[in-house]
Amino acid sequence: MPEDVTHGRGYVYSLQYHIVWVTKYRKPIFVGGIESDIRSYLLETLKSLDMTVIAMEVMPDHIHLLVDCKPQLKLSDAIKILKGNTARWLFLKHPEIKSQLWGGHLWNPSYFVATVSDRTLEQVEKYINGQKMR
Repeated sequence: MPEDVTHGRGYVYSLQYHIVWVTKYRKPIFVGGIESDIRSYLLETLKSLDMTVIAMEVMPDHIHLLVDCKPQLKLSDAIKILKGNTARWLFLKHPEIKSQLWGGHLWNPSYFVATVSDRTLEQVEKYINGQKMR
């Protein structure tokens, strides 16, 4: 069994996701002190969701996260919480940015997510297809 798995009560897992979302109209909002604020809001929310950060990058107009999480987590709900909490906290601390955004919305409603593994799709497929031959 691989060493990079986590054991839960009655299950074993290794779930990593690459998540990306952008500001509305790709507006470059996260500059200066706002970048460090959004980073700390993200870390606080990720901790509350029991998601482990493997990597994070805050770009002026988008966020990249690489996270590890439990299988019980509904990822779409977690992303909604991440986007909602960060927007709310950011608008409270930096109300001036709301005027830079048309309609006052920080985030584009869509996002990108991909599963990540140290094993390729081909490796997993070969492993599964070879099980009866053992």
